[in-house]
Amino acid sequence: MDASGLRLAIFSDTYPPQVNGVARTLQRLTRAVEARGGAVQIVTVADPDAPAEPEVERWPSVPFWAYPQLRMAAPERRRALDVIDRWKPTLVHSATEFGVGLGGLVAAHETRVPFVSSYHTHFTAYLRHYQLTALDAVGWPFLRWFHNAGLRTFAPSELVRRELELNGFTNTRLWTRGVDHARFNPSFRSAEWRARCGADRDTVLVVYVGRLAPEKGIDVALEGMRQVMARYGKRVAFALAGDGPADVRCRATAPEGTYFAGQLGGDDLSAFYASADVFVFPSTTETFGNVVLEAMASGLAVVAPDWGATTELASEETALQFPAHDAAALAECVGRLIDDAELRRTLAARAYATAASRSWDGIFDALISEYLQVHRGAAVLPSRSPAQRVANA
Repeated sequence: MDASGLRLAIFSDTYPPQVNGVARTLQRLTRAVEARGGAVQIVTVADPDAPAEPEVERWPSVPFWAYPQLRMAAPERRRALDVIDRWKPTLVHSATEFGVGLGGLVAAHETRVPFVSSYHTHFTAYLRHYQLTALDAVGWPFLRWFHNAGLRTFAPSELVRRELELNGFTNTRLWTRGVDHARFNPSFRSAEWRARCGADRDTVLVVYVGRLAPEKGIDVALEGMRQVMARYGKRVAFALAGDGPADVRCRATAPEGTYFAGQLGGDDLSAFYASADVFVFPSTTETFGNVVLEAMASGLAVVAPDWGATTELASEETALQFPAHDAAALAECVGRLIDDAELRRTLAARAYATAASRSWDGIFDALISEYLQVHRGAAVLPSRSPAQRVANA
């Protein structure tokens, strides 16, 4: 796919060094466009740990009070207009609906640069976990307004794309995810990492990777594994990788013997996955489930809910599913895998085969093709009045 001539400006409130699926995906997108001959300008939030990068502009930001690992910035209409005037993008893509992303929308409409967006986070579901249900009434209407102001809304899974359409979103397209098979595969299995997690060669090592946060269903995982460890004792070990707003509470309430690896990256993360036997992931708020795909590529048997976007990966064929939010059912699934090594191997093999079919190259070729179609067909833009009302507010 030839992207020469494409000048893409990405406005997002998350980008590395922040560690989450959206940030990592946008960094991959930047590299994919550049590898195909295009150019990318990133506009994102300031971060005290961020290196200076010429293609990344960072706006002043503060930690989000409910989740200090995330940062918030004002929409900064003037700054966004300056980026477009100086860099002259052929396409603007906002990956977040607030702060920096909203600034990108306003500036794109004022300058009549073609605008697209992507939907990554179930904000309406998150509101319930952070006691912000008073905002429920404006959640979907605002999100619908924001995304329908563009020429495309990209969703990471077909289930989410259909949900958006049912809520009145228009021009939706699928932009799914791949996995780096050089980074996530069974060859990283490590006896040293297993020992660090409290497992020897005869132990079934169960792991979780992701944010330690209420919306991830982390309490379900901890309670389910409490029941498993009480039943199986030294036959099982449990370890978690990640951090988040519930870190302190998780450490205080975790079953005795649980190993907390903290935030991992690089070869350590690869080895943490591959050294395990079973991956548990109780979240029902995912729009895709990047960590599930990484676990599958690492050769693990997966235990996941029977509801939500992760079911497109962790299906009845590739995983053991349990009724969402049911810790006892999660424990039962993990117990089956401890007792039945053959079932463990079968599910791991199916999961690995599914992950093997997920190519980043093909996924980015399809997305860039959509970008180019938007640019060619953008002679008539959507009405500017919604964005103008925000800009003038």
